[in-house]
Amino acid sequence: MIRMIATVGGAGYLRPAPGTWGSLVALPLAALLYAITGPWGVLIGAIVAFGLGLWATGEMTKGMTDHDPSEIVIDELVGQWIAVLPILFGAAAAGAPAMALWPGWIAAFALFRLFDIWKPGPVGWADRRGDALGVMMDDVIAGVFAAIGVTILAGIWHGMVL
Repeated sequence: MIRMIATVGGAGYLRPAPGTWGSLVALPLAALLYAITGPWGVLIGAIVAFGLGLWATGEMTKGMTDHDPSEIVIDELVGQWIAVLPILFGAAAAGAPAMALWPGWIAAFALFRLFDIWKPGPVGWADRRGDALGVMMDDVIAGVFAAIGVTILAGIWHGMVL
């Protein structure tokens, strides 16, 4: 159970770039959860996944020198779900299908991966904690940065910014 949670059903074992695979797997899961529960369900799902991920990551890395093994991708799922929240809330508010906002999904994926790999400022700080909370929090912060970026890009695209 711990491995299934931490690796998001084994997606973390895909190579190369397991973090990218984890982020990709998170997208259809977010779309499915949204279709069943709406945007609030995805937000609650991200919170629940964070708690489960914190526990599973702590258990899986117990006694290991590597605090963030590449196969742990539950953190990518949480961060990616945070990154798509503006799209999902926007689609719900507009009464539009979430997939109609497909450019936002691409932007959310690209921005999340950029911030997760680059690790600017607080993303890097969280990553350097060296514990399960750091593993989870760097992706939460990267997801928040990506969500802000998606919101800004949507504002520019729709002529509401600049």
